[in-house]
Amino acid sequence: MSAAASARAGKPSIWQAFTQPAARTMFLFGFASGLPFLLVAGTLAYWLREGGMELRDITMIASAGMAYSFKFLWAPLVDRWRLPLLGRLGQRRGWLLLAMVAVMAGLLGMAAVGTGPLALFVALTLLVAFSGATLDIAVDAYRVEIAPANAQGALVATYSLGYRIALIVTGALALVLADHVAWPMVYRAMAACMLVPIVACLLAREPDVVRVRAQNWAQGLREGVVEPFADFFRRFGGKVALAILLFILAMKISDQALIGGIIGPFYLDQGFSKTEIAAVTKVYGIWIGIAGAFLGGVAVARWGVQWPLFVAIVLGAASNLLYLALIGADGDLTRLTIVISGENLAQGFLGTVAVAYMSALVNQRYTATQYALFSSLIMLPGKLLGFFSGWIVEVTEGYAVYFVITAVVAAPALLLFFWLKPRVRLGDDAAAGTQGDAGL
Repeated sequence: MSAAASARAGKPSIWQAFTQPAARTMFLFGFASGLPFLLVAGTLAYWLREGGMELRDITMIASAGMAYSFKFLWAPLVDRWRLPLLGRLGQRRGWLLLAMVAVMAGLLGMAAVGTGPLALFVALTLLVAFSGATLDIAVDAYRVEIAPANAQGALVATYSLGYRIALIVTGALALVLADHVAWPMVYRAMAACMLVPIVACLLAREPDVVRVRAQNWAQGLREGVVEPFADFFRRFGGKVALAILLFILAMKISDQALIGGIIGPFYLDQGFSKTEIAAVTKVYGIWIGIAGAFLGGVAVARWGVQWPLFVAIVLGAASNLLYLALIGADGDLTRLTIVISGENLAQGFLGTVAVAYMSALVNQRYTATQYALFSSLIMLPGKLLGFFSGWIVEVTEGYAVYFVITAVVAAPALLLFFWLKPRVRLGDDAAAGTQGDAGL
């Protein structure tokens, strides 16, 4: 029997991959990860806009989510330090529970103080963003460790389903509620939604990973901080490793540049009400994104990571240009529906394939630290571009130039893809979903 045939024989079916217990757990953890994301970004921007704040100030405050781009800085702590008391649940579940409770407390704090004492409100927003980023670290590490590499496509897809349902709740439901009750009440309701993932965390199984404690602080520093990065460069070689990091930086810049404070005011400026925005972009759009995410999971299970990733980057960048059709739409719901259909399908597909790609690069000895580095890098350029989005729109006196910029900046990722493909094996070079040089 050939190596490829042997690999296929040992690979679970698509049905088995999607129905494993870990997939159900990841759905609930995905919901937890998605819960704080819009509440410190897009949904927060609506609250601030209705309070009369200037666009450039909104985009800066709503960039609190940039904390997600720097989570690799404290990922070694999550990876190596066993929490007192909560550590009895296990390394991963202890951090999961702490982060979930902190997100919930921060949202309740934002609701309690309101936007009046702005400095305190911003501090609580940063607490939610920091805790949400920490939750992401713990969830990603749990996902990589709880199931074999050839099941990761399915875990990513079910995680994405939970994540996107959370986006419906914190996007669509939050906007509809805000038409009837005050924003602080909306944020209290969002905080209460974290109770379900907290229960799921208490009932979940801890990954079966043997952890060796460091003998002293110097060894702990070396193994927790230095070794994860050194391991990555050793496995791939300096030149290729650096190119991979640059590729990760570039692959989702188009997607991330629209997540934050700019897109909400854009919809309002085109004449759409909050309820219309909620119905089309959040409820309908999120389900289209879920469909894209599952298509991504199926594509990875069928063809491996690399070619689906190339297609996803192209579609993700091109879909941003659809927003040009909304300029001057004057509340045209048909146009909005068409744009959201294309954009969310492309971004959902890209999200799943990108996560599967980064998971393939991780050494399970350093799961949290290495994956946090990758997932931080993938968000950083787009977040930085989004930080200046309000300024760009004001300087160019319109949104069109910004949308074109968000599409064009994906070009370096495509060039790096073709340079890296013959140099990095991710399993799909032999048989989709099999074990390759990078560990997929």
